[in-house]
Amino acid sequence: MTLDDLARLIAARAGADPSESWTATLLAKGPEKCAEKFGEEAVEAIIEAAKGDRARLTSEAADVLFHLLVMLQSREVALSDVMDELAQRQARSGLSEKASRSRDET
Repeated sequence: MTLDDLARLIAARAGADPSESWTATLLAKGPEKCAEKFGEEAVEAIIEAAKGDRARLTSEAADVLFHLLVMLQSREVALSDVMDELAQRQARSGLSEKASRSRDET
């Protein structure tokens, strides 16, 4: 399964009955709950990365990717938009891109 496949599946389940779909349940609770769940999963992945447990990190990374896509769906941000942003960033060095964001944020 690709991230595009997963994003399409999440979009399809967005309108499902929340009693029958975890994705629909999260989305029905709103973007704030989706963001909170993404944050929880990210922290769990960080913990497993620090421990060095490859199997658990793999599992938590899958949860992070899933919940990131759910969070994006909750705010109607297409995965293709994120990928386009990454493509634009690829055209210049990471250090120069990071420096430009720092200037934009001040």
